[in-house]
Amino acid sequence: MQKIVTFLWFNDQAKEAVDLYISLFENAKITNMSYLTESVAKAAGKKAGDLSTIDFELNGQNFTALNGGPMFTFSEAISIAVNCKTQEEIDKLWEALSKGGQEISCGWLKDKYGLTWQIAPECLDIMMSDPDTVKADRVSAAMLGMGGKLDISALEKAYKGE
Repeated sequence: MQKIVTFLWFNDQAKEAVDLYISLFENAKITNMSYLTESVAKAAGKKAGDLSTIDFELNGQNFTALNGGPMFTFSEAISIAVNCKTQEEIDKLWEALSKGGQEISCGWLKDKYGLTWQIAPECLDIMMSDPDTVKADRVSAAMLGMGGKLDISALEKAYKGE
């Protein structure tokens, strides 16, 4: 068992959300599911046997999704960042995760469950942390001008000063 696990509170769509998330990553799987016991169901005002939690893994990172009810919702203060190698990977994730959700800016989006994701190219951190602040600033300006989904080619051109 991984010592630190990201715990995601859903109303009642944990299974639907997890099915989407694991379909998007090659190295992803459900590792465990638990169901409400009599005493927990009674305390929660639900039925015994209803799905409670789903443990799942995305590329080696462990998560737990809970059908916790409507008391809490996600906020942009927490997001899942995905560093992508290719534009094809960015496009695939962006399309699937933004469907029914909301495009934000600078590679950020909310999926239809309200969870915020950052879908960014791996090379972005390298370009943004270049000691040549002029290059880094050009990349920043290009990124800010893109709106939602990031374009690796445009970021690379900005980095090179093209």
